[in-house]
Amino acid sequence: MTQHTASLAPALAHGSDEQLTFTTAGETSSELVNWFAKSLREAILRLGHLYQDASSSMVADEQGDHQHTVRLVINLCDTDKPRSVQRRGQGTFVATVVEGNDNQREVMKAAYPVLVRSLSNMVIYNTRVNGVLESHFITIEQGHYIVYHSGDIPSDFERIFERIQPLACSHLVINNDFVPDLPDHLWQGDDTTKQIGWAGRQLNSMGLLPAAFPIQEYLSERELRQVKRLYAIGGLSYGNLSARSLHNPAHFWMSASGVDKSKLETIGRDILLVTDYVPDQLMMRLSVPPQVEPRRVSVDAIEHFLIYKEHPSVGAIVHIHAWWSDPILSTEVNYPCGTYELAIEVAELVRRASDPARAVIGLKNHGLTITGPSINEIFQRIEGKILPQVPMS
Repeated sequence: MTQHTASLAPALAHGSDEQLTFTTAGETSSELVNWFAKSLREAILRLGHLYQDASSSMVADEQGDHQHTVRLVINLCDTDKPRSVQRRGQGTFVATVVEGNDNQREVMKAAYPVLVRSLSNMVIYNTRVNGVLESHFITIEQGHYIVYHSGDIPSDFERIFERIQPLACSHLVINNDFVPDLPDHLWQGDDTTKQIGWAGRQLNSMGLLPAAFPIQEYLSERELRQVKRLYAIGGLSYGNLSARSLHNPAHFWMSASGVDKSKLETIGRDILLVTDYVPDQLMMRLSVPPQVEPRRVSVDAIEHFLIYKEHPSVGAIVHIHAWWSDPILSTEVNYPCGTYELAIEVAELVRRASDPARAVIGLKNHGLTITGPSINEIFQRIEGKILPQVPMS
């Protein structure tokens, strides 16, 4: 970790070397899923991690001096009966394993409702294509990548765990502290918020705003409350926009989570002012109007915060689910949105760019983070350079 971000690190262990405590949950009628879970468990144990019985949420280490929170739950279920896992907080990563139809070509369409209804961080959707088993990994950000089984079971499942471990060890920074102290002259916004609203409409006209997933159609009221508690989101929508405040360069305006980016209108609900980050609570602080019930800011706020803090020349940031026509720097791991780990990796790539104020950074299996001196400059620069299809690997 560089000196630029060391003081902002959460007071938590993280990284690929962290020993993971994991468990299994759920039940399924699929022999394939039961075999998959057994093989994955054996691989994780072989790699030196700790298994805990699902009946307990904590387990003591050999000395009995510490407690290990379960970080990973392998949840088994059937595609037509997705079941959720009861967990105490955001620190538990749930990977739901299902068996799909053979030769399934529309994996995202088949797997994404299972992801939402099982309240999971990831679905591992297994399908045999021409007799060869494929494990498709689907994330909440619509990431999609595949492990093709070779028949070498130990090697195959170690590769599968390599896909899961960095995500399960990452830390979400999605809690919000709403402070009702926004100056009244900003309650209706300013020139910067107008630019963000214009940018959202531009993204819509460019076809870069995939339709928000109708999460409420798949979940009961109780399940939706659970989603909001665990993921701090009010809905599933894609992309976000931010711009540095004209009144205080240390603050920035940003689009909210789960809103239609083509209709960014109300301050505190659709666009929020980010004023600080609280590392020991993994929390973003926001200044909001006292009379508005605020929505949570985009989960990528921590990423934008780190970039703005280090690079005074960055005046705006746009994140889209698309790709760039030229070769670009790209993240190596498909960390979930809103994690400190993804924010650090993107911030490092911005630092390495030839001009951090005009960087185009690829997010693996996900999209682009684009910095610029202003919103207008970014949109002038991306014209004719955007590819709608994100490459998956």
